[in-house]
Amino acid sequence: MEKYDLIIIGSGSAAFGAAIKAVDLGANVAMVEKGTIGGTCVNVGCVPSKHLLRVGEINYYKNHGHAGLDVTSSLDFAVTITEKREIVDGLRKSRYIDVIDASGITLLRGQAVFVSKNEVKVNGRTLHADKFVIATGSSPHILPLEGIDSVDYLTNVEAMELSELPESMIVLGGRAIGLEFAQMFSHFGTKVTVLQRSPRIIPEEESIISDYLKAYLGEEGINIQTGANVRSVRKENGNIVVTALFGEEKREFKAEKLLMATGRKPNTRDLGLERAGVQVDKNGAVIVDDEMRTTSNIWAAGDVIGEPMLETVAGKEGSIAAENALADKGKKMDFSAVPHAVFTIPQVASVGLTEKKAEETGITCRCSTIPMELVPRAVLAKDTRGLIKMVIDAKTERIIGVHIVASLAADMIHEGVIAVKYGMTIDDIIDTVHVFPTMTEAVKLVAQSFRKDISKMSCCAE
Repeated sequence: MEKYDLIIIGSGSAAFGAAIKAVDLGANVAMVEKGTIGGTCVNVGCVPSKHLLRVGEINYYKNHGHAGLDVTSSLDFAVTITEKREIVDGLRKSRYIDVIDASGITLLRGQAVFVSKNEVKVNGRTLHADKFVIATGSSPHILPLEGIDSVDYLTNVEAMELSELPESMIVLGGRAIGLEFAQMFSHFGTKVTVLQRSPRIIPEEESIISDYLKAYLGEEGINIQTGANVRSVRKENGNIVVTALFGEEKREFKAEKLLMATGRKPNTRDLGLERAGVQVDKNGAVIVDDEMRTTSNIWAAGDVIGEPMLETVAGKEGSIAAENALADKGKKMDFSAVPHAVFTIPQVASVGLTEKKAEETGITCRCSTIPMELVPRAVLAKDTRGLIKMVIDAKTERIIGVHIVASLAADMIHEGVIAVKYGMTIDDIIDTVHVFPTMTEAVKLVAQSFRKDISKMSCCAE
């Protein structure tokens, strides 16, 4: 029987976070993976989608609003997909496969199935470990719609492997994945319709940000329909027809392709978790305590334990799980200052509490919002779409939330992350010298707006 200090099931961000920490602690580590090394992010998630979004941005905007430019471009979709594969292959090797080789981690290929709390079987081999970390990630969640089994729908995986650009596409889902893929294909030249069940797209964000982003995407020709209760799908004359209810009104939408962007589900089937005493919730997510522990000797991390399903969160959770498993550190994951982003153009990024969440938790808050028209760098870049909203505790003036829609929101948010994490006040931001002109200066400007009318301020004024 093969014995290890720690066996990690999975090979994505959470798994590698756990593996690297375990190796640092001197453990003998095995990693078990039944599919492609690297998990969702590098293979079919963040990495390829952001590359394709950038290609679409260049193709669509061309001169980016500058009158002195006359830029033309043509898109070769097949070459774009080939380039995407090459980038993914390179990053998978350098960031994952080479790390396994350099770290002395034993990689085992196949499905791991628990036979007891200390043993798993992989392709007939029995492996024993004192401790385990379950990090099997997640997969696209497919709604059980009438007729769904009779149509060839796409998920994010298949959408980024298409050999030809579709003329039209219906996207089910108006959160991050749905909107990113909707704009990506729209920028490539596909006519896109988005159907979102809730009254707003990205409903967890500040309502003003949802409204602004919907307007921007609509201006680009993306047909966004909210309040859509999708009932059925069917094939008709080579197209896919989606039937949805809007209140009592029934409407149909037709397109060449259907993309399912209706969330993700944890990968917990076929692991034999019940034989190890590991419990899952109603959504199939592994139940853990605040130290990532499931049972006395099994921890779990990443998408497999549910929301938030973010690559950076998964890596941090994996590291915490391994350290707690091997060194009994009792570390806990702090979710209060975890940022997230939607990589549409303009981007959306948020950290901390929204105004609504602050009020629900009993915090008396104050908020200030400024448009990107007041940020000199946005004016120079000829893209003043968006705004930044800051939420502060009314009593202490500590910053408890920052929410941005802007061209570089995903980069701008990190000053907000530091402010929320370390309890900074608006005066801490105001008293900090910022580079001019930068987009991040917007964080200082919105802090200043609590004190004065910044529309009447000169550049770099305190």
